[in-house]
Amino acid sequence: MVTNSDILAARERIRGIAQITPVLTSRSFNSEAGLEVFFKCENLQLGGAFKIRGAANFVNSLAKEKLRQGVVAFSSGNHAQAVAIAAKRAGTHATVVMPLDAPKAKADATAAYGAHIVRYNRFTEDREALARKVSEETGGETVPPFDHPLIIAGQGTAAAELLEQVTNLDALITPVGGGGLLSGTVIAAKAFNPALRIFGAEPTLANDTFLSFQKGSIVSIPVPETIADGLRAPSPGKLTFPIIQQNVEQIILVTEEEILAAMKFLLVRLKILVEPSGAVPAAAALFRKLPAGIGKVGVILSGGNVDFPLLF
Repeated sequence: MVTNSDILAARERIRGIAQITPVLTSRSFNSEAGLEVFFKCENLQLGGAFKIRGAANFVNSLAKEKLRQGVVAFSSGNHAQAVAIAAKRAGTHATVVMPLDAPKAKADATAAYGAHIVRYNRFTEDREALARKVSEETGGETVPPFDHPLIIAGQGTAAAELLEQVTNLDALITPVGGGGLLSGTVIAAKAFNPALRIFGAEPTLANDTFLSFQKGSIVSIPVPETIADGLRAPSPGKLTFPIIQQNVEQIILVTEEEILAAMKFLLVRLKILVEPSGAVPAAAALFRKLPAGIGKVGVILSGGNVDFPLLF
């Protein structure tokens, strides 16, 4: 069980590492969306994504003796960078298992932060098995990407900040991959105001949480081939899904074309670069996929790490 007290503890634990990111608005976006939208800009976070919140909360919770053995992670990019940064700040080293097709910008940044990278084929190899092998060989603690109480609590700090920065929101929406950000958001939001409506958004091509939500139990799909590389988890987490199932109103699906259109709108109109995964909830708002009765919505833009060729 993760509580709001865990999120409050995480805020103290990550203070000085994770930044308090700004909230932006756009009259032109509001006009297109038919909503008053407040963007929580985690694309401007240290490491370019919200992931530093959970990673730092986990790493900073480890005993000094354990830290000496290093940490291990598996990730396509943003969690990889976050673990590398958190490890470096904590005075230890990180080994990260990354897919061969991970965005170059994310892989390069992870290496630049000092992590040792182990590459694998996401379609033929098991990343968790590879991470376990590394952990057994090194003694390093594995930092999960989403399915751990410390990770969930850390990710929930983004929503906790947003709810202090903007008053009287009717709803919150986040992208959903493994569910760490969405489940943490739920816990923070419901503690702040039980009446807040919470939504998740994911690509139609990576609809594992949508299918799980519809079925009422966890559904696994083949490795998704969506442009939103951060949302390619084939199933929601065992810890995160029950939180989502009990508290989230709806999982909204968006197409690849809608994701790209939202990225372009945010870049041209708000002058901010948001990666495909981060643009997913913005696309849900932009294309008016939220249900009726919502006036003010907070949208968490989860990250901004984009391979440059994708923009052209």
